Amino acid sequence: MSRLLLFTSLGSCILILMVLQSLRRAHIRVEYSISWLAAGFGLLMLSRWESGLVWLSKVLGVTYPPAALLGVGVGILMLMLYRVSMVVSELKDNNIALAQKVAILEYRLQSLPDNEKVG
Repeated sequence: MSRLLLFTSLGSCILILMVLQSLRRAHIRVEYSISWLAAGFGLLMLSRWESGLVWLSKVLGVTYPPAALLGVGVGILMLMLYRVSMVVSELKDNNIALAQKVAILEYRLQSLPDNEKVG
């Protein structure tokens, strides 16, 4: 069990460092980095706190504590993927609306008489 927890701790630390590096270089926005950092720190905390992991596995009814850690990790991942899907969907809708507005403006600009056009 300790090798798996060590591997999870290492993965969590790598995730935290990657998010902090991306945040520093402005590759990720602050509002999205917070959830990734919370996930990384949560998994790190569970992987280093064995008695807490045993308690969580008892609460969840799982006999093997690392399986509870895996379940929590998958649950966190699913929640984050759902959140990203919502953001992407909103951006797609905004992109469609923006493209329609640009098309309307281009149509209006082309329909102006030549003496009213600027430039």
